[in-house]
Amino acid sequence: MDNTQSFQFFNRGPSPAVRLVFFVVLSLLLLFIDARYRYLESTRSALSMLVSPLQRLATMPGVLWQQAGDFFTTQRSLVEDNKSLHQQHERDAAQSSQLQALQQENQQLRNLLALPQRGELAMQAAEIMYAERDIFKRKVLIDKGADANVRIGQVVMDDAGIVGQITRVYPRLAEVTLITEKDHAVPVQVLRNGLRTILFGAGDTSQLSLRYMPVSSDIQNGDLLVTSGIDGIYPPGIPVAKVVKIERDAAYPFARVICLPVAGVDKHRHLLILSGLPRLPERPAEEPAAAQNSKTKQKK
Repeated sequence: MDNTQSFQFFNRGPSPAVRLVFFVVLSLLLLFIDARYRYLESTRSALSMLVSPLQRLATMPGVLWQQAGDFFTTQRSLVEDNKSLHQQHERDAAQSSQLQALQQENQQLRNLLALPQRGELAMQAAEIMYAERDIFKRKVLIDKGADANVRIGQVVMDDAGIVGQITRVYPRLAEVTLITEKDHAVPVQVLRNGLRTILFGAGDTSQLSLRYMPVSSDIQNGDLLVTSGIDGIYPPGIPVAKVVKIERDAAYPFARVICLPVAGVDKHRHLLILSGLPRLPERPAEEPAAAQNSKTKQKK
């Protein structure tokens, strides 16, 4: 009993109220001294240096979490931006291709309008609507037909040269057989020397040929072939093809001459239909062989 009372006596300290007052007065005193004389600047700096690593360590999880969120947000944003830019690039590429096609078509129309009128020949613009699906046929359908006074036999050309000839007419459409159609013949002459010959299609849009040309014929690579006007089918002087290859072999009587069409037979959509060709006198009918033989005998 005595020991307990003595222990409580020696361990008894100031009351909580006294302690509160003491620490409040001490705090106010320190605040006054620091504000007045700046005595605690060095102490505060030293404490801040000691506490700074702890502060950084305490805030590191939050910083890492924020950085991870920013990374995934930025990654998602970059993916969406990349996808949007890719789609925009595809749209721009499509528009650029359309613009380029329109520019080429516009230039071709300008070239058609710039063609000089050929005297008595009338020209009518037309547009290709359909192409033959059979790869072995070189024919197209244009948007002018019988209602536009289109007739079989009229010549079709573009701004560079002859494209073909109308071979069938419908009420609102017309069929054009291209000069590259197999065995389609066009009377031509070499512009350089006036040599007359016949140009045949080979069934390929990039190839024409001159058949039965003697090996000694005066024809060279690069010669331009124009319509001769013979037979009254094609008007004279319109470019048709250019000679690109000549094969001569002394063992054969004829040379092999390969040509390329000058006109865009498989490129452009807008064409010109020529009309008003002068009519030639009818070709005399061929007499039967028996009648020719009898006339020969009578002369003898």
